[in-house]
Amino acid sequence: MIPRTLFSSDHETFRDTVRKFLENEATPHHEEWEKTGQVPKELWRKAGEQGFLCPMVSEEYGGLGTDFLYSVVVSEEISRAGLTGIGWGLHTEIVAPYVEHYGSEEQKQRILPKMVSGEMIGAIAMSEPAAGSDLQGIKTTAVKDGDGYILNGSKTFITNGQNADLVIVVAKTDPTKGAKGISLFLLEAGTPGFEKGKNLKKVGMKAQDTSELFFQDVRLPKEALLGEEGKGFIYLMEELPQERLGIAINGLAMAESAFEQTVAYVKDRKAFGKSIAEFQNTQFKLAEMHTELEVGRAYVDRCLELHLKGELDIPTAAASKYYITDLQCKVIDECLQLHGGYGYMWEYPIARMFADARVQRIYGGTNEIMKTIIAKKILAD
Repeated sequence: MIPRTLFSSDHETFRDTVRKFLENEATPHHEEWEKTGQVPKELWRKAGEQGFLCPMVSEEYGGLGTDFLYSVVVSEEISRAGLTGIGWGLHTEIVAPYVEHYGSEEQKQRILPKMVSGEMIGAIAMSEPAAGSDLQGIKTTAVKDGDGYILNGSKTFITNGQNADLVIVVAKTDPTKGAKGISLFLLEAGTPGFEKGKNLKKVGMKAQDTSELFFQDVRLPKEALLGEEGKGFIYLMEELPQERLGIAINGLAMAESAFEQTVAYVKDRKAFGKSIAEFQNTQFKLAEMHTELEVGRAYVDRCLELHLKGELDIPTAAASKYYITDLQCKVIDECLQLHGGYGYMWEYPIARMFADARVQRIYGGTNEIMKTIIAKKILAD
């Protein structure tokens, strides 16, 4: 593999710490978590003690004030280990930045230290039964009532939904204004009228709690509004590049791990009196995947460089998300094929990766939406 130049020795020391933590605290239990459908909150608190949650949050709010690469390290190690039940990425790279970037001082002081420690688990509620990638099509409303709001509606496919102590809810405050009528609200678990539905059963990511959420006449104080009323869609667009880059980072790390495991497998597995690695077809497949992963790595790391400088735009992030998640599914499928029948057995990591990878082309905006975004930029230039 081409050497990476983004990470310092401090980043790599941090990586070793994260890897050892996951090996000891997560990997031995992940199969059980797949059966229960969620990761225990105790793991979140342990991660918080180690500084693995929200490391980018400013020190004044309890974080380490690190650069984005520390969060990348955590995400990569989780993906490489196949620990798809751990929803730290969404908590760290999506929910916390919304609070820090758009929250009031009171909101930041009250929420961020608890997110850093793992005491408060975050989720964001965008998707609805009739509105997925089309955020302007949401039906959930937050109607002004006195000095507060009344929230009604429902959400689905919400990552961290069962464990969530805090949910950023996307709602329409003025249905007549389209995108300009969308606002964000901070909703805490236990608020009257807020109910968590069933933990949804999925094709993959079985240890990741994913839920329906219901809001029935939920009374929110004006202090629950995140940022300014009517600016929700703008905030979402501003934060999406990091979210989509994060999906690409996870997808590539998982694909690289699948490839490494497959190389080891074909060297060891025998057929017709020799190792599978000795067959020309196997060698060609490995060469193809190696090259494609190298190209993907160069692109993602370049996007990371741009993001660190604040220069990653929406179309470029969309391209990374679409290209890498398509590549991820292709590579893992090829790796499973090289495992033969064993690749289809659940106890083999490649089978789990095959099931876990497929959703990456859907969430964060479908890859079809990504292509639309890219095409608009091309035609506008």
